[in-house]
Amino acid sequence: MSTNAHAETHLRNAVLKAASGMGARLFRVNTGLAWTGRVETYGTAVFIRDARPIRMGLCTGGSDLIGWTPVAVTPEMVGSTVAVFTAIELKCGRTAVTEDQTNFLARVAEAGGISTVARGVGDAVAALRAWLGRPPRRETHPADARDSTSGQTSP
Repeated sequence: MSTNAHAETHLRNAVLKAASGMGARLFRVNTGLAWTGRVETYGTAVFIRDARPIRMGLCTGGSDLIGWTPVAVTPEMVGSTVAVFTAIELKCGRTAVTEDQTNFLARVAEAGGISTVARGVGDAVAALRAWLGRPPRRETHPADARDSTSGQTSP
């Protein structure tokens, strides 16, 4: 596993834990490409005849974590709680956000959802708190001790 992949795994787990502690329910979105067709085996070799691709995941540019954040609505709405769609794009080091990812996050925000790019747990927590209207608290998370450009733990 590359250093960047390891850093993103660490960041993902930390963000999932922090968001869960705030009441959000986020899920990892796996993406990939596989092939299907007529499978033939010859000894240890496997061949796929009439192969066709299967793309997996949400959509091009879809966030790494999606889910909802429960929000108590105003008294005019009888104090019920609603689920607000939440999308968090995880980035480590100098990894750039793609145009498709930027567009996806913009569409979520325009529709009234919570969307952000998180290079540390603090970024995700700040976005959730900002949407929920809670004042930020000084908290330290293990992932926040990492330099967001190098992935190295600061002293």
